[in-house]
Amino acid sequence: MRRLFTGLIMLAFVPLAAGQKYYSKVGRISFVSDAPLEKIEAVNNNAMIVVDATNGAVECAVLIKGFQFAKALMQDHFNENYMESHLFPKGLYKGTITNIRDINLARDATYTANLKGELTLHGVTRPIVNTGQVVVKGGKITVATTFEVLVKDFEIEIPKVVRESVAEKVKVTVHADLLLMQ
Repeated sequence: MRRLFTGLIMLAFVPLAAGQKYYSKVGRISFVSDAPLEKIEAVNNNAMIVVDATNGAVECAVLIKGFQFAKALMQDHFNENYMESHLFPKGLYKGTITNIRDINLARDATYTANLKGELTLHGVTRPIVNTGQVVVKGGKITVATTFEVLVKDFEIEIPKVVRESVAEKVKVTVHADLLLMQ
């Protein structure tokens, strides 16, 4: 009887694939502003992403100053004039993979993830609904999504003098290889 009881207690502490959290400290977030006069691209390879496989909760945080541009002047303008990263240092996404039960993290496949959440940029929070991919291959889990945001929705002001150089709509791409949180 004692062995059975010990075995049941030990079983209670063995996490199932669906009851685990996965993370990345080196998630990649990039964006493209494709305006009539100029294409602006930036990337940040230090996004923190956490996915709870139990309930589908997803959180992603990134330091705004971590975005790297091809031209240093663009990076300065981005941080000082547009994103005001000294006042709003982080971008944050909190949401849910609403169809998490359809995604089997123990079986190699490519799954569509339905995402619903809120994106906070420049001190403004807006709902974001989109889809992404979860790829399971050889025990590795990769997540990716692409969505667009309107600059004005986040109260980011673009001066008239550069309106032809900065797009009103920015394409954002997120990509990360996840590790099991231990």
